[in-house]
Amino acid sequence: MLDSFPVAVAAGLILGYLAGLGVGGGSLLMLWLTVALNMDYAEARAINLMFFLASAGAVSIFRLRKGSLSVKEILPAIIAGSIVTAAATWFSHYLDQELLKKIFGVLLLITGVKELFYRPRKAK
Repeated sequence: MLDSFPVAVAAGLILGYLAGLGVGGGSLLMLWLTVALNMDYAEARAINLMFFLASAGAVSIFRLRKGSLSVKEILPAIIAGSIVTAAATWFSHYLDQELLKKIFGVLLLITGVKELFYRPRKAK
């Protein structure tokens, strides 16, 4: 039942909404795919990347139109992120997948704890 088309659409809508809010829809998608659907980690990672590209592209277009995103300011991050992502993807083929799962889990825990105790900075 969890892997049916209507459930997949509902999960995509909810996670896309959360990604648009900046909550981390991709991280939640990884949990959904690996825990709820018992999907292989490598396959879930590939699906997560495609999800991220689609949701990040859509959000970026809206933010560019709104004027809250400047291509000039983020271009260095886009270039650096693309280079490091390619290198990390190549390097990940030589690492144990169980180790990658554990690293990802620790990163999720750290992010969750930071979010629990996050306080916005006061404007000066």
